[in-house]
Amino acid sequence: MAHTLVPEAEAILDKEYPVLDKGFIRLVDYLGSDQRIVQAARVSYGEGTKSYRQDQGLIDYLLRNEHTSPFEQVVLTFHAKMPVFVARQWVRHRTARLNEISGRYSIMKDEFYLPRGEHISLQSEDNKQGRSDEPVPPEVQERIRQSLESQQGAAYQAYQALIDQGLARELARINLPLSMYTEWYWQIDLHNLFHFLRLRMDNHAQYEIRAYAQTMFEIAKTVVPMACESFSTHRLGAVTFSAKEFAILQELVGIKGDSDASVPGALQSALEHSGLSSRERQRLALKLTTGRMT
Repeated sequence: MAHTLVPEAEAILDKEYPVLDKGFIRLVDYLGSDQRIVQAARVSYGEGTKSYRQDQGLIDYLLRNEHTSPFEQVVLTFHAKMPVFVARQWVRHRTARLNEISGRYSIMKDEFYLPRGEHISLQSEDNKQGRSDEPVPPEVQERIRQSLESQQGAAYQAYQALIDQGLARELARINLPLSMYTEWYWQIDLHNLFHFLRLRMDNHAQYEIRAYAQTMFEIAKTVVPMACESFSTHRLGAVTFSAKEFAILQELVGIKGDSDASVPGALQSALEHSGLSSRERQRLALKLTTGRMT
């Protein structure tokens, strides 16, 4: 199968998608498509493309059952500009390749992230690494924004003064704050991108990195729309249970926890009116009675 061009992806190459106040994400390049995923899975059948319905069904099956290697056939390269503190969370995902702007070789720009008033929050009392949901009065928001902006300006002014004195750039930069913007090229395969997105689009993720993840997901939809639809269904919208939680769930719906358990009549009726296809109903019944995936 030759290199696949995706018209929707071609149309947005190098287009800047704004994120936060001064950041952006651009799709620089991509390799593969939904067809590459199904072709890799059906490698013994040649091209592999059958019909939209069959391809979507196969991608659903692969993602639902965690057959990951076909998704690794698709690679996306992004150019991103983000605050340093976002980059440091981002880089925890080590299954990607990146090249970042260097303050040893370049003069850093006077660009800092200043959160909007509605994103100024106090520390949560029950979440050590999160923000409180309690609103902050507008006058407090503005006072904090002014304080942040003043500190950023002072830090850059001191940095510029050291540069003007001839201090090595690699030393002059060391007091610059985490709110300074940096840039990089970031390349990742689709399987690992989905893992990144599942974690960083979650409501527990910090707002700032969540904004980047959501933008990347919208971009990825232009390259692999079927795979992204499956990801939304089977990963983003999915819920997992512990063994104890699953046993309680079985009890609640009236299922005995053994391999010979049958679906109770009330549940069977609910399944028939669920809007699920016959095969989807069978899969759900099998999950509820045995805990097995298919």
